Amino acid sequence: MGRFFPHARTRRAGLGQSGEDGGNRTKASGVQVADEVCRIFYDMKVRKCSTPEEIKKRKKAVIFCLSADKKCIIVEEGKEILVGDVGVTITDPFKHFVGMLPEKDCRYALYDASFETKESRKEELMFFLWAPELAPLKSKMIYASSKDAIKKKFQGIKHECQANGPEDLNRACIAEKLGGSLIVAFEGCPV
Repeated sequence: MGRFFPHARTRRAGLGQSGEDGGNRTKASGVQVADEVCRIFYDMKVRKCSTPEEIKKRKKAVIFCLSADKKCIIVEEGKEILVGDVGVTITDPFKHFVGMLPEKDCRYALYDASFETKESRKEELMFFLWAPELAPLKSKMIYASSKDAIKKKFQGIKHECQANGPEDLNRACIAEKLGGSLIVAFEGCPV
């Protein structure tokens, strides 16, 4: 095998059963996930008993992008909503979140959705892949092929949404992803 295909062993060496190369890279795109991205996910997922000050600093939404060299998924600077901002500087957190997404490029995002069913109020994390129609094809391809890398780090996400335009991010579409006809309100607004 090595005589006819000298690189065959080299390519296989280091690959785990899942197709990963031992680090945070995916086989499809080779993109890594920054440790800060994983830390933010963990902080959003695990709600510890916190003081009111700590709760205000908790993230409601965060947007992630590819680094300039397209080799790592990182936190996009300045693209977050804190729980403490809701009702103070931000009246509609979901509308503000949608407004933070770029018109002509792709992004990943986490959003801590608050919604109500007929029986209870809930908060659950949603993962978004934003791939607008106006984004360059190359960007759409690398974000799509790198999505598994970030999703593997976000264990336990129940809700995922791929949006290709603002019409995919209206409250009715999001309510459908969260539970369909069981949802009566999203972020305090009736659906």
